[in-house]
Amino acid sequence: MKKIIVLILLMSQILTAGAVHHIIVDGVINPVSTEYIIKSIERAQQDDAGLLVIELDTPGGLMESMHKIVKAIQSSTVPVAVYVSPAGSRAGSAGVFITYAAHVAAMAPSTNIGSAHPVFGAGSPGGKPDSTTSETLMEKIVNDAVAKIRAVAVARGRNADWAEKAIRESANIPAREALKLHVVDYVVPTLDSLLQVLDGKTITLDHGAEKMLHLKNAEIKTIPMSWRQQLLDTITNPNIAYILMMLGILGLTLELYNPGAILPGIVGGISLILGLYAMETLSVNYAGILLILFAVILFLLEIKVPSFGMLTIGGVLALIGGSVMLFDTNLPFLQISWQVIAAVVVMVTLFFVFAIGLAVRAQKKQPRTGREGMVGEQGEVFKALNPKGTVKIHGEFWKAVSDEPIKKGTKVEVTEVDPASLEIKVKPAK
Repeated sequence: MKKIIVLILLMSQILTAGAVHHIIVDGVINPVSTEYIIKSIERAQQDDAGLLVIELDTPGGLMESMHKIVKAIQSSTVPVAVYVSPAGSRAGSAGVFITYAAHVAAMAPSTNIGSAHPVFGAGSPGGKPDSTTSETLMEKIVNDAVAKIRAVAVARGRNADWAEKAIRESANIPAREALKLHVVDYVVPTLDSLLQVLDGKTITLDHGAEKMLHLKNAEIKTIPMSWRQQLLDTITNPNIAYILMMLGILGLTLELYNPGAILPGIVGGISLILGLYAMETLSVNYAGILLILFAVILFLLEIKVPSFGMLTIGGVLALIGGSVMLFDTNLPFLQISWQVIAAVVVMVTLFFVFAIGLAVRAQKKQPRTGREGMVGEQGEVFKALNPKGTVKIHGEFWKAVSDEPIKKGTKVEVTEVDPASLEIKVKPAK
């Protein structure tokens, strides 16, 4: 009787086995991808999923974001598998920690893992610390990272020595070697093959509970990022963040020089806010921002102060220097590409030299319409001025006054317009 009851319980567990939740993380580990992963873990727990698979391809990212993801995986009541896939993908830097933290670590053929050495960036107005301070801080960061990953490796039964080597020496290995060194648990070509291998395996969670995986006929639910997460993930790309910030500066500048245009102000305001949000997630050097603002000031001065191009040259150099210094990191995927910098510098220079320059010059021109536009116009005396009379200008009759008597039919030139009475003052035309 007891055997029958146990069999019924096992069968009911198989029949009620939860679906496999599947998410794809392709890019830098930042606050947006962190939110995506953590919310996916929470949803998997709410739905009582049988397994959450994180398909990973990342060059690395922010350590703070990585720590949050590792903590979420360790506290999960649903088994989490990290699958470095598809072929050609990598789990670099922060991706090594996330892979090690997973209850199941797998890689596709032709993928690699490693290069987890932390990169220190000051990102402060005072610039980077001196060399001695930098070395001390870096040593602390590296030791903390080593302690963290060794603890995770021991808990998961993976190679702790290689994990330390990946941090201290930036070691990097392909999938087959990772399997051989017990860095990962499996090397499989597809997600379906991974589920087949895991079917029937028992996973021990961090809080001590054991969970048997029943994945043979499990439904796979791929959960994409929400539109909000996709938008925020896009703008946190350093190139996009840089472009948004420059569009914001240009839009607001154009609105200030041409009040009432509205559209440049709206576009500029939205772009600047989005750009500043993106800056919050990146390692920003404030000296770079100050140089960019100084470049804008030099461009504006060039329009009003004749410098024979010296201010423009200074603005271009300041803009290039500020763009290069903007993101204070040695990680290539967190830097602005030279192609983007070149395109933006050219666009901004042309904008200030031509667009804003034309707007300022247009404001300085003599009005051609309205009462202000009447000054300098010529007409003919229709009723003799002594000193008042009537003048005909462009088919219109104007009340006029003159300092001297002027006969009918004489050509006259407008010198002033009274804004209250709209009476014009004229003199004989040359």
